[in-house]
Amino acid sequence: MKSNVRVLSRAASAFLLMAMSCHRSTSRDPSSEHEKHSVDSQKEIRQPVHTHIRFSDKTAQSSLEFTYQNGQEAGHYSILESLGGGLALIDFECDGREDLLFAGGGGYTPENGIVGRACGMFRNLGDWKYEDVSKRAAVTASDFYNHGITRGDFDNDGFADLFVTGYGGGQLLKNLGDGTFEDVTADAKLQDREWSSSAAWGDFNNDGALDLYVVHYVDWSFDNHPFCPAGVAGKQEVCPPRTFSGVTDSVYFANGLGGFEKKPEAMTTPPMGKGLSVLTSDLDKDGDTDIYVTNDTVPNHLYQNDGAGLFKDHSLMSGTSLNARGIPDGSMGVSLLDYNRDGEIDLWVVNYENETAALYRNEGQLMFRHVSSPTGVTDVGGLFVGWGTCCADFDRDGDEDIFVSNGHVIRFPKNAPLRQHPLLFENLGTGHFENIAPTVEGYLSRPHMGRGVASGDFDGDGDWDLAISHLNEPATLLSNETPARGSWIAIRLIGRKNSRDAIGSVVGLTTDDGPLVRHRSGGGSYASSDSPNMFFGLKDGTELREATIRWPGGHIQNILGEVRLNEVVTIVEELDPR
Repeated sequence: MKSNVRVLSRAASAFLLMAMSCHRSTSRDPSSEHEKHSVDSQKEIRQPVHTHIRFSDKTAQSSLEFTYQNGQEAGHYSILESLGGGLALIDFECDGREDLLFAGGGGYTPENGIVGRACGMFRNLGDWKYEDVSKRAAVTASDFYNHGITRGDFDNDGFADLFVTGYGGGQLLKNLGDGTFEDVTADAKLQDREWSSSAAWGDFNNDGALDLYVVHYVDWSFDNHPFCPAGVAGKQEVCPPRTFSGVTDSVYFANGLGGFEKKPEAMTTPPMGKGLSVLTSDLDKDGDTDIYVTNDTVPNHLYQNDGAGLFKDHSLMSGTSLNARGIPDGSMGVSLLDYNRDGEIDLWVVNYENETAALYRNEGQLMFRHVSSPTGVTDVGGLFVGWGTCCADFDRDGDEDIFVSNGHVIRFPKNAPLRQHPLLFENLGTGHFENIAPTVEGYLSRPHMGRGVASGDFDGDGDWDLAISHLNEPATLLSNETPARGSWIAIRLIGRKNSRDAIGSVVGLTTDDGPLVRHRSGGGSYASSDSPNMFFGLKDGTELREATIRWPGGHIQNILGEVRLNEVVTIVEELDPR
């Protein structure tokens, strides 16, 4: 009862403070002295004594060359330019290797028209070699200024398809199974015309077909493009999001005929926000897929599924819509992890400057507690603007670590640099994290204009690697070269009664070192899609005692006899005998 009172009190405070809504700084052009001070401030972080985690930049040897471009050279200073883009891991030819598709961005015509820039598809040849197959795969045509990519097998044919978000609409690209894609947006009736930043697949009504949640940002256009001054006389700045109204998100349900139907009535509360990311997962462990949306400067949304595809707004009551002070953050990326290994999945959200990232600990019954400060997450300070993020056991010690890609959104920030250092929070196994990025040489020790992040085992060596998209800066591939220790398990699910992607499933392992849990989720990071495989690290000598899958719908399948150490194991859903 006391917990509910605290949540309601925090909610009441939030509504009062929202009326006073702070905005993003648009101050003067930083001098070189100030810029140096800001960069040094990001380095003034308490460093751990030692870490085993190592990453090596493989971009140069990979032949992967791609840069997301936002068109800022036109001098419009539009908020459109600030979002950047993401990427998706997709084994589009089903050869067992994760390929990469990057969003391309866009630009302007001389008449203030807005145009898209082609996406880039790169086939994984193995041994950190990639081939540009963009034209051959037919993904170069882009009708819209694009941002995000979400992967999902919407037609259950065994070949992963793609939905690309963007300004003015999105594109549904059907994988034809021969190495090429076809734009079927119009035929599928997925012509979402609002400015979409991210999207996530999930079977919301448990009918065996994937549905789609599309996140919309704000109502900017050239007809609604005010001049926002910078801190330097006569200089223009990118307008902050509070300048614009939010736009209602959309939810599309599969119609069983290869198309989709927009159903606003599925949301008991209109999902209006200023959305940047979305994640779909069974957050309350009741056998259906819930939705979590990160919003910019307004409260985040958590929608609880009733099992039939009707969503109830549980945002304020859950404790995940506001920060520790009871006010909304400028939230971008989102991911899931069980940071304290209690068997309950926790929420991780990265935010804007002066706000710190948010770690929401799962207390059960869809209630969460903000624990960033006691877990050490706030020790890095508030100078970072976080975007793409992923949670994975990078050092295979049995607990999940966190990577965050950072970069500013305005042209003349006052307190922090434009290019920012990434963060790598090592989970110490004590309920506490330390940022060990400053001790990892190479990419992690340098500042970037970071945006989307996707993670997976790119080279098949049993550890989790990273691909990162930047704003007007070449994409980067990072190989995890942490010295091998312990064992690992990677599980790929294939649904039969459920959708083939099995989004909403939960895999649980019981070991003599404690429980391990992973959720098969949709969306996440920022505008990006991770590998669909669920990765577990195990300490040396760890004994596996039980392994189960809870499929959407609630059926539990025992898989202990099928799981093997140091292998990727594909598990096919058994039909529920009930």
